[in-house]
Amino acid sequence: MTTTFEVVAEPTRRRILDFLRERSRPVGELVELFGLSQPLVSKHLRVLRDAGLVRVRQDAQRRWYELRPEPLVEVDAWLEPYRRLWAEAWTPSNGTWT
Repeated sequence: MTTTFEVVAEPTRRRILDFLRERSRPVGELVELFGLSQPLVSKHLRVLRDAGLVRVRQDAQRRWYELRPEPLVEVDAWLEPYRRLWAEAWTPSNGTWT
């Protein structure tokens, strides 16, 4: 079984999630945005769908993909201790890490 972390580790899939964060999009629009082949975009969408990160709805001949943010809670929870570390180590006044 693939974890959410493994799925979002791939840069193209992260970019797809970024675009879907803005709004639902049909496959054809994602193909245009990425300049990749339709089969390659569909492969990434299938991985995202299987991981529960996106859902698809059929509208006549078009398939619309939309973000499902719930699985990202796992990533958010894992990052929480690091946020505290970053907050303690960052000096905003001079923009440096301590």
